Amino acid sequence: MIALAIGIALGLIYGWVIAPVEFIDTTPETLRADYRADYILMIAETYHANKNAGLAAQRLAIIGSQAPADIVKQALQTGRETGYAPTDLVLLEELFSAMQSYQPVSVPAGGTP
Repeated sequence: MIALAIGIALGLIYGWVIAPVEFIDTTPETLRADYRADYILMIAETYHANKNAGLAAQRLAIIGSQAPADIVKQALQTGRETGYAPTDLVLLEELFSAMQSYQPVSVPAGGTP
Protein backbone atom coordinates (compact mmCIF):
# COMPACT_ATOMS: atom_id res chain seq x y z
CA MET A 1 0.00 0.00 0.00
CA ILE A 2 2.84 2.36 0.80
CA ALA A 3 4.45 1.66 -2.58
CA LEU A 4 1.12 2.32 -4.32
CA ALA A 5 0.69 5.64 -2.48
CA ILE A 6 4.26 6.68 -3.33
CA GLY A 7 3.73 5.72 -6.96
CA ILE A 8 0.53 7.76 -7.22
CA ALA A 9 2.16 10.74 -5.51
CA LEU A 10 5.20 10.62 -7.81
CA GLY A 11 2.94 10.26 -10.85
CA LEU A 12 0.91 13.30 -9.86
CA ILE A 13 4.01 15.36 -9.15
CA TYR A 14 5.51 14.42 -12.51
CA GLY A 15 2.29 15.03 -14.44
CA TRP A 16 1.29 18.29 -12.76
CA VAL A 17 4.60 19.92 -11.81
CA ILE A 18 7.53 18.53 -13.77
CA ALA A 19 5.97 17.88 -17.20
CA PRO A 20 2.39 19.23 -17.37
CA VAL A 21 0.48 19.07 -20.65
CA GLU A 22 0.93 22.19 -22.75
CA PHE A 23 -1.73 22.99 -25.30
CA ILE A 24 -0.24 24.70 -28.35
CA ASP A 25 -2.03 26.09 -31.40
CA THR A 26 -5.51 25.31 -30.16
CA THR A 27 -8.59 26.97 -31.59
CA PRO A 28 -10.93 29.31 -29.71
CA GLU A 29 -13.51 26.50 -29.95
CA THR A 30 -11.64 24.68 -27.17
CA LEU A 31 -11.81 27.61 -24.75
CA ARG A 32 -13.94 27.60 -21.63
CA ALA A 33 -17.30 29.33 -22.07
CA ASP A 34 -16.22 32.51 -20.26
CA TYR A 35 -13.03 32.86 -22.30
CA ARG A 36 -14.95 32.12 -25.49
CA ALA A 37 -17.39 34.90 -24.54
CA ASP A 38 -14.42 37.26 -24.04
CA TYR A 39 -13.13 36.33 -27.50
CA ILE A 40 -16.56 37.00 -29.01
CA LEU A 41 -16.71 40.31 -27.14
CA MET A 42 -13.48 41.31 -28.89
CA ILE A 43 -15.13 40.46 -32.21
CA ALA A 44 -18.14 42.57 -31.16
CA GLU A 45 -15.86 45.51 -30.35
CA THR A 46 -14.22 45.22 -33.76
CA TYR A 47 -17.61 44.97 -35.44
CA HIS A 48 -18.77 48.09 -33.60
CA ALA A 49 -15.75 49.97 -34.95
CA ASN A 50 -15.93 48.87 -38.60
CA LYS A 51 -19.51 47.55 -39.12
CA ASN A 52 -18.21 44.72 -41.33
CA ALA A 53 -20.66 41.86 -40.76
CA GLY A 54 -18.86 39.58 -43.21
CA LEU A 55 -15.58 39.89 -41.37
CA ALA A 56 -17.30 39.37 -38.03
CA ALA A 57 -19.02 36.22 -39.33
CA GLN A 58 -15.69 34.96 -40.67
CA ARG A 59 -14.08 35.48 -37.27
CA LEU A 60 -17.00 33.78 -35.53
CA ALA A 61 -16.60 30.76 -37.82
CA ILE A 62 -13.33 30.02 -36.02
CA ILE A 63 -15.35 29.42 -32.84
CA GLY A 64 -17.41 26.54 -34.21
CA SER A 65 -19.71 25.24 -36.89
CA GLN A 66 -22.88 26.78 -35.47
CA ALA A 67 -24.60 29.73 -37.10
CA PRO A 68 -22.88 33.02 -36.20
CA ALA A 69 -26.02 34.30 -34.45
CA ASP A 70 -26.14 31.18 -32.25
CA ILE A 71 -22.50 31.60 -31.28
CA VAL A 72 -23.07 35.23 -30.26
CA LYS A 73 -26.29 34.28 -28.44
CA GLN A 74 -24.33 31.83 -26.27
CA ALA A 75 -21.71 34.49 -25.55
CA LEU A 76 -24.44 36.97 -24.65
CA GLN A 77 -25.97 34.49 -22.23
CA THR A 78 -22.55 33.78 -20.68
CA GLY A 79 -21.91 37.51 -20.42
CA ARG A 80 -25.15 38.05 -18.55
CA GLU A 81 -24.44 35.13 -16.21
CA THR A 82 -20.90 36.26 -15.42
CA GLY A 83 -21.74 39.94 -14.92
CA TYR A 84 -20.38 41.68 -18.00
CA ALA A 85 -20.57 45.46 -17.95
CA PRO A 86 -23.73 46.89 -19.54
CA THR A 87 -21.68 48.48 -22.33
CA ASP A 88 -20.18 45.08 -23.18
CA LEU A 89 -23.64 43.51 -23.27
CA VAL A 90 -24.78 46.26 -25.64
CA LEU A 91 -21.87 45.45 -27.97
CA LEU A 92 -22.75 41.75 -27.92
CA GLU A 93 -26.42 42.56 -28.59
CA GLU A 94 -25.40 44.75 -31.53
CA LEU A 95 -23.33 41.91 -32.98
CA PHE A 96 -26.16 39.45 -32.32
CA SER A 97 -28.60 41.66 -34.26
CA ALA A 98 -26.14 41.97 -37.13
CA MET A 99 -25.58 38.21 -37.26
CA GLN A 100 -29.32 37.52 -37.25
CA SER A 101 -29.76 39.58 -40.41
CA TYR A 102 -26.41 38.63 -41.99
CA GLN A 103 -26.64 36.84 -45.33
CA PRO A 104 -23.33 35.58 -46.74
CA VAL A 105 -22.55 36.50 -50.31
CA SER A 106 -22.50 33.49 -52.63
CA VAL A 107 -19.62 33.32 -55.05
CA PRO A 108 -20.29 31.40 -58.28
CA ALA A 109 -17.71 28.77 -59.17
CA GLY A 110 -14.84 30.51 -60.95
CA GLY A 111 -16.48 33.91 -60.71
CA THR A 112 -16.74 37.00 -58.58
CA PRO A 113 -19.73 37.95 -56.46
